[in-house]
Amino acid sequence: MKILIVGGVAGGASVAARLRRMDEQAEIILFERGEYISYANCGLPYYIGGTISDRDNLFIQTVDGFSKRFKIDIRVLQEVICINRENKSITIQNLITNKEYTESYDKLILSTGSEPVKPPIKGIDSRKIFTLRNVPDTDKIKNFLITHKPQKAVVIGGGFIGLEMVENLHDAGLEVQLVEKADQVMAPIDFSMAAIVHQQLRQKGVELYLKEGVTSFLEEENGVRIVLESGRELISDMVIFSIGVRPDIKIVKDAGLELGTTGGIKVNSYMQTSDNNIYALGDAVEVLNPIITKQMLIPLAGPANKQARIVADNILEDNKYIYPGTIGTSIAKVFDLTVAATGLSSKVLNRECIEHISSFTHGSSHAGYYPGASQLSVKVNFSPLTGKLLGAQVVGKEGADKRIELFSEVIKKGGTIYDLMDLEHAYAPPYSSAKDPVNMAGFVADNILKGKMKIAQWRDIEKISLAKTTLLDVRTSEECSEGYIKGAMNIPLDELRSRIKEIPKEKDVLIYCAVGLRGYIASRILAQYGFSNVLNLSGGYITYATAIAECSL
Repeated sequence: MKILIVGGVAGGASVAARLRRMDEQAEIILFERGEYISYANCGLPYYIGGTISDRDNLFIQTVDGFSKRFKIDIRVLQEVICINRENKSITIQNLITNKEYTESYDKLILSTGSEPVKPPIKGIDSRKIFTLRNVPDTDKIKNFLITHKPQKAVVIGGGFIGLEMVENLHDAGLEVQLVEKADQVMAPIDFSMAAIVHQQLRQKGVELYLKEGVTSFLEEENGVRIVLESGRELISDMVIFSIGVRPDIKIVKDAGLELGTTGGIKVNSYMQTSDNNIYALGDAVEVLNPIITKQMLIPLAGPANKQARIVADNILEDNKYIYPGTIGTSIAKVFDLTVAATGLSSKVLNRECIEHISSFTHGSSHAGYYPGASQLSVKVNFSPLTGKLLGAQVVGKEGADKRIELFSEVIKKGGTIYDLMDLEHAYAPPYSSAKDPVNMAGFVADNILKGKMKIAQWRDIEKISLAKTTLLDVRTSEECSEGYIKGAMNIPLDELRSRIKEIPKEKDVLIYCAVGLRGYIASRILAQYGFSNVLNLSGGYITYATAIAECSL
């Protein structure tokens, strides 16, 4: 069998290696228009910032090494420009000689990846404006840092790559400004969780411009002038443009292969395109999100590698294996924070008109009495009818990674908040608490669903009428002196029973504490003393203060 692969890196290189391990006799040719076929794409920002000091460490395999180990014909600097489906061949242009030639195939695999979005903004082609997608991009940015020694940088776009570039340019000694069109960074998480990231950025000296688009760039002798939609102008020595990526599908469209509703390549559950002899994988394909049973673009390295294995096996074993889709589990380092998400955010659930409840908890990365514990902020989204877990987000300095993976496994298996309660975790004081933050998220959600606690969200505070609702702060007076919600009555939890007559029974009561735990205890006390409508502020004052402070900027 003769198998041609278009594109290397995570998808193409992985499928090539798997094919060879499964079939020593297959003829395998891999075409890559770039110079490199297997490198650590996700590590590129960290080389720019100096965390990865040796450029060679970015390369997982060289062309020669990969070719010798797996007996694969690898042709770099050769671009596939046409797919000829009728005669099962492709046309390739040698980018060194500019000559064109054809190769026939029995099976064709498309791993064309994605390309940075570059809208037609005036001045965007300036030599001082960079995108980051591959090794040549990385070399350009690194060389600019070395030769021009810039002092200021503006990053356009607050997604994962944009934030990683903010941190790494900061680590390289630059003054960094971040411009983001939306009202928050990191689209996979909700505003209230992103507000924690905004605080971190500002604490590190990053100037943050939210709800700001770019209208034009003007290259000047000493830098770039960036004109924002508000009319504000920023002056920078360099710009990183990172507003997102889109599937690289030119040859796919030209070949008449079917595209999906998202603009990616449409594939079936075997990763076959509309042509049975052509498979596709990676950033260019749309895949099933099993939570909402809809197709989505999820350009992540993990899914691409899993798809590569399935494609190889299906080509050699007549479509025995199904790709189940992905729920988009992602994680990023933002200075001292780890930010992780899995499943669906409230934004997406609202867009899809899916009813859900959101619950916030703030736990510790490990036992509080063991030195070094830090706060972990957790948000879960779940069905009010069945308790099915729909999404989770975790932000903290330590331990966010292992928690998001627990949430991810529950969601992947269609589990519920009750499964969170039952999860068995490895416990020792340096690593967790007897009740892990994942368990706690389940316990709190269980209390909500069983009616043991009614909750209010931070956005509800501005809607309440103090004439009808008593806002009750059950923190200590010392805590209140550092910040409180306007109009709140302060009765510390430990004084609540003795002072309960101070709270009018004819009003609703909305309770808050620091993180929600004392508020829950207070709500149970009041409910049993005859108060009919008692709510606890989900996530407590910490969630409210962080989110509302961001809204007021």
